[in-house]
Amino acid sequence: MKALVTKSTGLWYEVKAKEKQVVARLRGKFKLEDKKLTNPIAVGDWVEIEPNNQVDEEWVISTIHPRENYVLRESPRKKGHDHLIASNISQGVLIVTLRQPRTSIGFIDRFLITLEAFRIPGVILFNKLDLYKKKDIDKYEELKTIYTDIGYQVFLCQFDKEIDGEVSALFDNKISLLSGHSGAGKSTLINQIVPGADQEVKEVSGFANKGVHTTTFAELFWLNDDSAIIDTPGIKELGLSEIEEEELSHYFPEMRQFLGKCKFHNCLHENEPGCKVKSAVGDQISKLRYESYLSILRTEDSRR
Repeated sequence: MKALVTKSTGLWYEVKAKEKQVVARLRGKFKLEDKKLTNPIAVGDWVEIEPNNQVDEEWVISTIHPRENYVLRESPRKKGHDHLIASNISQGVLIVTLRQPRTSIGFIDRFLITLEAFRIPGVILFNKLDLYKKKDIDKYEELKTIYTDIGYQVFLCQFDKEIDGEVSALFDNKISLLSGHSGAGKSTLINQIVPGADQEVKEVSGFANKGVHTTTFAELFWLNDDSAIIDTPGIKELGLSEIEEEELSHYFPEMRQFLGKCKFHNCLHENEPGCKVKSAVGDQISKLRYESYLSILRTEDSRR
């Protein structure tokens, strides 16, 4: 029986099959098929389940269907391994905060890079408008211009008030991956737009200015029959995976028109002479984005 994985605890999975929710476990053989993955199944996966003939009311996942796309990160606990965040998604939605806690440009760009690998549309929601001072509004306007100019949708929000209709409409008829730092407001947003949701919301730590983890496992929430949100645990650092250093610029949309036009075919757009990407910085390429590119390029976790 075909089923959709709606929650993962690492050992057991909640799946939806024929309008009913059941719990299933993974056959042991799948755990050894790809040793580079810490979790062979992700929320959003389509699987085949069958009854366990030895245990009443227990189901077993027998097959994992091919994925249309997926988002993964380097495992924070197991070096050399990757962790699947979600699969078969229509768009990625990143919750960003300029205060309590502050989201760095590098974190935003790392998330967008993971989406670009499969050409998954990206949306950036800046939350906690009520905390913003004039300099924060100015920063938001600067970032909005940068990201909308390269094809991303950007909105300014306050999730603890009624959600704007234009923002709510973003989730219609889509399976949306929701991500961001702990304390950015994912749970608050879910409580606003998911019928019957009652996610725990905790305050940001005043000492460290960091959020408290309220989501332990990835979980899918239905907005209606055709729309759903996949909530993920808050991420402090987003390590990239499956990206070679010479490929990194391919995932920056504003750089693509210059690729292949540099003096050297293997140009990393760093210190090489005759680099078309570098010559466009400050004009067609934002200086902030270029600096973010260099920072990711120089960091070991940006590539294998």
